Amino acid sequence: MFNDIGALELVTLVVLAVLIFGPDKLPKVIQDVSRFIRKVRDFSESAKHDIRTELGPEFKDFEFEDLNPKTFIRKQLTENEDLKEIRSSLDLRKELSEVADSVNGTPSPAPSGGSDLLTKRDQPAPGERPPFDSDAT
Repeated sequence: MFNDIGALELVTLVVLAVLIFGPDKLPKVIQDVSRFIRKVRDFSESAKHDIRTELGPEFKDFEFEDLNPKTFIRKQLTENEDLKEIRSSLDLRKELSEVADSVNGTPSPAPSGGSDLLTKRDQPAPGERPPFDSDAT
């Protein structure tokens, strides 16, 4: 809950609380706030329990965190077997390195299913500039 509050911010909040409520009322305020937070947590847990019981046994593994779109997409991408096959067949790093190697004129390892864009005879001699293609620029 307070993962993003640093030490200086916490000290500032404590000093402000002492200045606003005073040292004599501060323990009562802390008790009231903690009681309120506890009630809110209990209410949300009971609401979650009620929703799970109303949904039935098919949704016993339902997590409310899955309603967050980022979490839902991440979960679907990691658990879906069809998508795993697609991701494994698509190796973008390999293809990008092949394109970068062909642009730079450095030899790359032969791909499994195709031919290099620049073959040995198309590569310029050392010190010679690669051919200029006006259509490509």
